[in-house]
Amino acid sequence: MNSLGELAEKAAKADELLQSDLIVEIDPAAIDDSFVTDRLPDDEDAKDKELREAIESQGQKSPVRLRVHPDHPARYQIVFGHRRVRVARALGRPVKSVIEALSDIEHVIAQGQENSAREDLSFIERAMFAKQLLDRGFDRETIQAALSVDAPMVTRMLSVATRVPENVVQGIGRAKGVGRDRWQEFAQLIEQLPNRTAVDDLVADPVFGQASSDARFEKALNVMKATKRPQRGAPPKLTTTKWQPRDKTIAADVVDSSRSVELKFKSKDAGAFGRYLAANLDELYDQFLKHRNEAE
Repeated sequence: MNSLGELAEKAAKADELLQSDLIVEIDPAAIDDSFVTDRLPDDEDAKDKELREAIESQGQKSPVRLRVHPDHPARYQIVFGHRRVRVARALGRPVKSVIEALSDIEHVIAQGQENSAREDLSFIERAMFAKQLLDRGFDRETIQAALSVDAPMVTRMLSVATRVPENVVQGIGRAKGVGRDRWQEFAQLIEQLPNRTAVDDLVADPVFGQASSDARFEKALNVMKATKRPQRGAPPKLTTTKWQPRDKTIAADVVDSSRSVELKFKSKDAGAFGRYLAANLDELYDQFLKHRNEAE
């Protein structure tokens, strides 16, 4: 945790670097997205439109943060600033950038902390970001540092992200107005097969995608709540016959449910006779097998 703390401090120096003279202009064609995504489909493009208008009229005021691509030295990866890079691509302009040498761990901590500081990610986006880090082999301490949360919150995030299928998350989108508790309810419901089938069908419907992200969540949740549960099978039919010996000193009810047979003895000698039967079950079973073999 001390080592992660040092990495987090290094990641927090981004603001100082962004104000330095290390800003360079990079062709957006040479910039790749981060190896972990922290954004889901967004039905609100107002921010992109505002950002484009601002950059188009005033230029890019705030540089993005990049690192040299670990596998392609002539290319770069976005640490944060995906919107600005996207707008620069659309406008055909170079991207004002700060380039740093960051390890994978430093990269995800810087990326996660930048988004956490802006409080711009929804719960499900943060949960899916945590799952991506876990799937890539990052330990939970790193995930905590990247998202600036404690261990119990990471557990809750991963519980949702691992239970809700990715196609469903992608279909719903970021659902910015939906918090942790409702996503936990959603995750619990979708584990039931009829609910999973109903939501898969809903997400595949083109009409579903026309609603806002929050509305899509509500529709998916409601369709699960409305799904009829399969009825339990009818209880087995019971057949009861009575038995008495010739001297009628004891009586028994033989209850047959086709899956089990129960003997219920009545009389003062019922206990003694029952214990006698139990003590001689091996012999009685051998006689049963002999009788069945002779019948065959």
